[in-house]
Amino acid sequence: MYALVGVSLAHLFNDAMQTVIPAGFPLFQQQMNLSFSQIGWVAFVLNVTASILQPLIGYYTDKRPMPSLLPAGMVFSLIGMIGLAYSASLTALLLSVTAVGIGSSVLHPESSRVAHMAAGKGKGLAQSVFQVGGNTGQALGPLMVALILAPQGQHGFLWFTVLALAGILIQFGVGRWYGPRVIGERAGLAAKAGAAKQSNAAGQADRKTIVFVIGVLILLLFSKFVYLAGMNGYYSFYYMDRFGLPLAKAQICLFVLQFAGMLGTLLGGPLADRIGRKRVIWFSIFGTAPFALLLPYAGPTASMLLCIPIGLILMSGFSVIIVYAQELLPGKVGTVAGLFFGLSFGMGGIGSVALGWLADVTSVSVVIRLSAFLPLLGVVAFLLPKDRRSGG
Repeated sequence: MYALVGVSLAHLFNDAMQTVIPAGFPLFQQQMNLSFSQIGWVAFVLNVTASILQPLIGYYTDKRPMPSLLPAGMVFSLIGMIGLAYSASLTALLLSVTAVGIGSSVLHPESSRVAHMAAGKGKGLAQSVFQVGGNTGQALGPLMVALILAPQGQHGFLWFTVLALAGILIQFGVGRWYGPRVIGERAGLAAKAGAAKQSNAAGQADRKTIVFVIGVLILLLFSKFVYLAGMNGYYSFYYMDRFGLPLAKAQICLFVLQFAGMLGTLLGGPLADRIGRKRVIWFSIFGTAPFALLLPYAGPTASMLLCIPIGLILMSGFSVIIVYAQELLPGKVGTVAGLFFGLSFGMGGIGSVALGWLADVTSVSVVIRLSAFLPLLGVVAFLLPKDRRSGG
């Protein structure tokens, strides 16, 4: 239990540091005179750095688990926070977010494996506990921007080095728990992989089914994370421009979205353990659509209220998607975690660039209104095969 709580806390610190970057885009725009396209490139570098590295790290550590990577990821985040505090140019800003992206890419695959190892039979619950740490960090990010960065400016990023240092200590402790169990975990994975190869009856899907299912899951990730890229990167601008309110007020709206997402993540895993992965997955994307479509046309108070069901529903399914894919590909825990976390960051980065370009060409209002249609892609989740839970 200590290890699961530890990696969840580390995930909280990591995602809080990562989230303050897009939440602080209005601050960077003012201080460096950046265009929306340049802001999109900052988000792209942050996310794609993690996107490229995470699957590679996950694949490698499936063969050779590395407990030392747990604190190492936080070291990169520490370097990135210091760099953000003193960046005076776009180049320095990009280098700093690269360090944060590397730190995130190192943290997720091995920490997800620790959660999987500590789970016992409740895989969905354990993955949700791990993921809820990240969602809590994402929820606190905009609030920290309002309370720390808005009044203190860019040097306020130095306060986030405290989170990085605490994360290093926690992950070092988790590594000491994880290290002695690596040999047994590797032996267990090898046995499961061998059994799956010897018998299709053991639940191993055929290659065509695997390719199809992974394709559907990737499309679902696209709809979820490009929508979130639009919200996290550009909704603050939309909110301030439409209602004439300051940055701090806009950040509270994003805090509501992320806090509701934290609750959704905590509920999604256990619910999937009970009623089935597939049911939770399709509802987590498609069920968001009505509220997302209403959001661009709501007033300031109604917008905050709509962010509650959007966050609660939309973020309930990511940990479930990961467990669904890990059960589809037994013995590939790190590879699956690295792939899906990497894709989520990569799609968010590419979406940020595309939406930033669109905002420059048209307006932020157009970006927010078009993004609202993305959750409708959740309808493809009905094509997923039933999982083993409750005929899901």
